[in-house]
Formats: sequence, C-alpha cells, structure tokens
Amino acid sequence: MRKPIYNQWILDPMKRFVSNSSMSGIVLFSTALLAIIISNTPLSEWFHNIWEIKLSMSLGGMVLSKNLHHWINDGLMAVFFFVVGLELKREIIGGELSNPRKAIMPLAAALGGMVVPALIYLAFNHPLSISGNGWGIPMATDIAFALGILYLLGDRVPVSLKIFLTALAIADDLGAVLVIAFFYTSDINTISLLTGAVFLLVLIIGNRIGIRSTLFYGLVGVGGLWLAFLMSGVHATIAAVLAAFTIPARVSIAENVFYKKMCNLMDKFKNAKPNENSTITLEQQVILQRVETLTLEASTPLQRLEHSLHPLVAFIIIPLFALSNAGVTLTNESIANIGNPVTLGVSLGLLIGKLVGVTGMVALMYWLKISALPEGCNWRHMIGAGFLAAIGFTMSLFIAELAFTDIEIVEQAKMGILITSFVASIAGYFIIRSAGSVKSND
Repeated sequence: MRKPIYNQWILDPMKRFVSNSSMSGIVLFSTALLAIIISNTPLSEWFHNIWEIKLSMSLGGMVLSKNLHHWINDGLMAVFFFVVGLELKREIIGGELSNPRKAIMPLAAALGGMVVPALIYLAFNHPLSISGNGWGIPMATDIAFALGILYLLGDRVPVSLKIFLTALAIADDLGAVLVIAFFYTSDINTISLLTGAVFLLVLIIGNRIGIRSTLFYGLVGVGGLWLAFLMSGVHATIAAVLAAFTIPARVSIAENVFYKKMCNLMDKFKNAKPNENSTITLEQQVILQRVETLTLEASTPLQRLEHSLHPLVAFIIIPLFALSNAGVTLTNESIANIGNPVTLGVSLGLLIGKLVGVTGMVALMYWLKISALPEGCNWRHMIGAGFLAAIGFTMSLFIAELAFTDIEIVEQAKMGILITSFVASIAGYFIIRSAGSVKSND
C-alpha cells in the first residue's frame, strides 16, 4: 500500500531537501547569470553602486554601519549558515551521517574534495604570499547548483546518487565552516567573544531545561549571540551555526500517545454540534487549538525551523547573495590576465582537485572494501559527481570575499570560480547523462 503523503513528508526529509535544492539551483543559476550580464552592460556602474549603499543600525550607544553588500554577506548569509547548521545537526542525529557505514563514503569523499583542491591552489600561490590566503576558496561545493544539474537529468539519475552528493556537500559545508572559523577571522575582541559565549550558554541551558519556543532561540541567537560575534571579529556566520546546534531536536510527546490523543480529539470534533453558519463553535475552536498544540509537541523545533526557513534561504537569500557577488565585468585586461596564479589556482583546484579528491577517496573506500558504491551507481556516475562537486559557487564566492581585501584579487578569484562552475556543470551533466538510465526505487 502506498504511504500517505504526510508520512512521506515526515519520513523522507532528505528527498524533500533534494527536491527543494534542485529547484533553487535553477533560480541561483539564473540570478548569477543576470548579475554577469548586467555587469557587462552600460548599467554596470549603477549595478555595482547599489551594493555600496550604507545602512546603519544603532542599539544604545553602539552603531553598526555597513554597506548593503556587507549586510548581505554578514547578515542574510548568517540565516543561510543557520539552516546549514540545522541540516548538519539533523543529518548527524538521524540522517545519512548518523550511520557510520553509510556516512563513511560521502565523508571520505568530502575530505578528499577539500584537501586536494587546497594543495593544488597552493601549488600556484605561495602560502606566505597575499594570494596564498585563498587556499580555502576551491574547497567548497555548492549543493544548490549541483543538485540543480541533477534535477535537469530527471530519471537518469539514481536517487542514491542525489543522496550521496547531498551528504558530501553537507559534510563539505561543515569543513568550510571550520575553515572560516579558524582561518578567516579578523582581530579578536575578547570581551565581545566572551559575551557571545554567555549567550551561547543561555541557548544550551534553554535546550537542556526543555524550552521549545523558536522565538526564544531567535531572540537570544540573533539579538545576543550573532550580534556579539559580529562585534568580536569571529565571523558572524559561525554564530549562526552554533545557534543552530542548540535548537532542540527531540519531540515532547511519544508517537503512540500523540496518535491516541489526536484520534480522541478528532472524535470530539466529529461529534461536536456545528454552527448553522460558516464559522465554527467555541467547542470546535478549543479542539482545533488543542490539535495545533499537540502537533507542535509531536514535531521537533529543529525540523520546523529548517522546513520554514529553507524556502527563504533557497529562493531569496542565496539568489540575492549571487546577485550581489557574482557580477564580474569582463574587460580585455581581465581576459588577458586569466592565466594569473589566483584564477589558475581556483580553477584547477576546483576542477581537477575536486575530481581527483572525491573520486580518489571513493575508489580507496571501495577497493579497501570499507564501503560500497551508492546503490544503482557505477563509476561513471562517481566521476560525474566529482565534476558536480567542483561547482563551488556560493561558498567559494563567500570565502573569496573573506580571503582578500584587494578588489582586483577578489575579481581574479571570482573569474576562476565562475569559469570552473560553468565547465564543471557541463562536464558533470553529460558524463552522468551518458552513464545510462537507472531505475530508482523512489
């Protein structure tokens, strides 16, 4: 018998996530392309000036004044990292990363896909040089773009390959977060950092004593933890990930108790005397309010937040980030300098490094009999996945902004990211397409 739709929604969060990310990848591609097109028209100067508009926020005697570009990267992107943290926690607790045997393959692939690209970048840029600070740029994988390409392939792609690539990208995100935390922070303000630690402790205690209100975690997380980290010098997006890990991931009512109580309430609602008009009675209203309360008790705050924030991140925040960061103006000089060490390091680090790192670790795990290939996948699928992992885009652009203060070097890095993302998309698409149609159990 086919599972009811609500059961599929509850039991298959990974598949819902894949579907959502696939569509957002198409939106992301469109906004990035729009940014590049506008940046190479007579509207270019106007377009770039938009992101330089200053916005200020004052709280007591403290004033924060940043341009729109920084508010997007430090503010809105914190919401993106918050959702990343929620996804990481869910996957570690009860998802693809909770089962060691299932997790070992994508974790190993993610590790290889981070280390090899960084080494290739450093082969072109001396570690102690200014450009050497960009070694973290080719380590990232853009899950939305990668899954968007898989979406275009439809039934030709085994569901297991989508899940493998998703788990790899989530593990990759964790690595990127750690890299940002340890290597891409400015001077540390100890007082602000300690203040942030106090707010983090409040969030942890709130979790332990059973506070399930998302409003509580939002106020303390944003008004306290995020703001303190923003002032401390540690990148504020790290605060978002830490806050996400404090969100409760357990229900407050057992499934069998929930089911019995819901059945009882449904019987009461059925037997309640209805109104003679379009409104409901007070008795029915009380029953429905109790149903709403029970539903909240039977779901986890973590999953509710992830479900509600994902569309906002996927279809507004990330496309807005792409619009404000992907605009590269192509001039004769920039095209002539395409062979500079930064562009080459980023391009080859992503394209060659990801392919070698991902497929190399998959092959190692397979030949050592530590783990098997994803069900229904062959080696051509794995090579295609290695190319799709080379689409660094969102996270790569983000790290490029953190790594360099010189606008010219940032533009060189962006050039490498955009070129590689395009080439990797095309290569991954056609390689997986040629792997043949595999019947899915989905």
